[in-house]
Amino acid sequence: MSEEQSRILVIINDGPYGNERAYNGLRLAMALAKRPQAAVQAFLIGDGVGCAGRGQKTPDGYYNVERKIRSLARRGAVAV
Repeated sequence: MSEEQSRILVIINDGPYGNERAYNGLRLAMALAKRPQAAVQAFLIGDGVGCAGRGQKTPDGYYNVERKIRSLARRGAVAV
């Protein structure tokens, strides 16, 4: 009996910096994408589109969201 694949959509609508919601959402999506039975997509909307910007200057005390987006894009799908 084969396992059924789970389809998961993570919606990011907060900007990349100012709080950790966008980073935590991307971190969750990345963790789920590592599971063989999961098909993960991240959808960036509103201020969340800023997470996909290139050449971000990460403020002190924050994680680099651009790197997380690139890493997730290699494993799953990211839609803007």
